[in-house]
Amino acid sequence: MKSLLVIAGEDSGDMHAADVIRALKEKRSDVTVWGIGGDRLRAEGVELLHDTREMDVLGFVEVLKRYPFFKRTFGEILSEAEKRKPDAALLVDYPGFNLRLARELKKRGIKVLYYVCPQVWAWNRGRIPKMAEIIDRLMVIFPFEVDVFKGVDLKVDFVGHPMVDELREFRTKEPEPLPWNGEKKIALLPGSRKQEIIYILPRLLETAKLIEDSRPDVSFLIPVPERRLALVESILQKSTKAPRRISIVTGRAREVLKQADAAFVASGTATLEAALLRCPTVLVYRGSFANYLMVRALIRIPWLGIANIVSGREIMPERLQQNMQPLKLAATIDPLMNDTPMRAAMIENFQTLEKLLGIGSPAGRVAAIIAEELG
Repeated sequence: MKSLLVIAGEDSGDMHAADVIRALKEKRSDVTVWGIGGDRLRAEGVELLHDTREMDVLGFVEVLKRYPFFKRTFGEILSEAEKRKPDAALLVDYPGFNLRLARELKKRGIKVLYYVCPQVWAWNRGRIPKMAEIIDRLMVIFPFEVDVFKGVDLKVDFVGHPMVDELREFRTKEPEPLPWNGEKKIALLPGSRKQEIIYILPRLLETAKLIEDSRPDVSFLIPVPERRLALVESILQKSTKAPRRISIVTGRAREVLKQADAAFVASGTATLEAALLRCPTVLVYRGSFANYLMVRALIRIPWLGIANIVSGREIMPERLQQNMQPLKLAATIDPLMNDTPMRAAMIENFQTLEKLLGIGSPAGRVAAIIAEELG
């Protein structure tokens, strides 16, 4: 039997890894899989030493608070790897933990396969040669990432983006009831982190009020993670500039984006979801001035939105920091709500983006690579 260690420290990684393991089982029946994951990997028969719920923390302070746990878990995984001597390790995203683990596994002669590349192309290109030293094969989900690693001795495979399959299927499902209250529908997605919501949501509410004043047929929905519901409700109740026709739904962001005529979406994965759901979108971001200066100093690319980065041009308008003014936002989204050449061009660009992100079945490609690397 072959042994495969898998590390998926977040919900998204658990989902992607589970799809890969399911596809791997169809190719190889001689592989036992163990490591860290969540309910989806557990359902695929993976032996879990720790659950994703224990590993999924946000923010530097939270990581520091739980440092003893992460150090102990890191040691446990290494100890088990020394005992079990896996033929390979599949590390999925989660770079803070997985890149350190990759280095230690490599020292112990364990083949390291990495799926979903850390965004070193945006933040820290100095890590690229270091990654080449500790990873045997890298499977990337954006086509431009192959070129990022051209100058180093590392085998890199573009396998396609897993969201393409997920959202292509989701687009075909019957729409679910949502509490819209107008003919024109605008989604407001202010992010999932507390500070993002505090900085971004008030501006979006003020923008929504401006739009409502000139468009009596418009309605707004805010999909929020359950853990942020109280915060969003509090901001909405305290706002003196919020629109009247606005509702909050828990979760269901994809359903909201699928039904919306247009959206304001905070920079992050949700902007790519909006593009693949073909929802005309304005990307927004606002934070403390000091934090914004730090981000702009560190980032090495001209855009924040993945749709723009992959396309190599701004197909989704970005309104950041001082440009995130309600009047500017309202003017930007207005032509996207109606049957205009600008709206048609954006949707066409989103369709092209989907093709750039792969033809589907990335899990099958990753599984084939693992099967090959296991020998």
